[in-house]
Amino acid sequence: MTQQVPSTEPELAGVRNFRDVGGLPTADGRRVRAGRLFRSGHLAHATEADTAFLSSLGLHTVFDFRNAADQRLEGPDVALPGVRNVNLPLSDPADGAEFWEMVRDGDLDQLRSILADGKGAERMTASYRMIIKDRTAEHSRVLHALADDSVPALMHCAAGKDRAGLSIAVTLLAVGVERDAIEADYLESNAAHRRYRVRRSSAVPNAMSPEVMELLNPLFDARAEYLAAAFETIERTWGGTDAYLAEGLKLSPETRERLRERLLD
Repeated sequence: MTQQVPSTEPELAGVRNFRDVGGLPTADGRRVRAGRLFRSGHLAHATEADTAFLSSLGLHTVFDFRNAADQRLEGPDVALPGVRNVNLPLSDPADGAEFWEMVRDGDLDQLRSILADGKGAERMTASYRMIIKDRTAEHSRVLHALADDSVPALMHCAAGKDRAGLSIAVTLLAVGVERDAIEADYLESNAAHRRYRVRRSSAVPNAMSPEVMELLNPLFDARAEYLAAAFETIERTWGGTDAYLAEGLKLSPETRERLRERLLD
């Protein structure tokens, strides 16, 4: 049985960017039910207390969107007894392990070459477009699982911002949550206590200098323009949300209704 979710957001020591998306409004006046859909950064560094809290949520499934490079860097998720863990790697929003190695270990000239003059934000925008257009099979699998039996569910990637953020956004679109509300939830990842801890090699001169951090900001920000690029890709590719859900994600009206019954008050 799902236990009642605390009304105040927990302070987790080893898990960043955790939150319940319950309460978000739909266009037809309903709301996402509390305790049904959660999002966060990775669970690899969860403390004993964090693990106890996560175990108390009555989760059915954890969807982990990290790839093999992420898991090598951060480690596997902590085991939550009785919870199914589904790993569905989505493309890394910053072009994978080689790119992140340069972010971690590259000198200032290297970082300027790949991130300056708007190139960092361009990479992020392009990746959001690509995930929406090319990862329909993965998003379809998630939504069908939620409609069938996989709630309560937690979705996470590394930071809980991009790959998990898009997967949450797609799920919310499918149950009719208003886009303004989806954006507002997405932008919550910018709160200081939620942000991914940037790791830079201590051997690199001026590793965390103001210029370096400014260059890295586009990678670690949640920006409305990134999410807007995803929504625009839906419009451009399928002509609208309903066609995207039906043709791109293969959701029948019956499946969408089951999803709404699972997730909405």
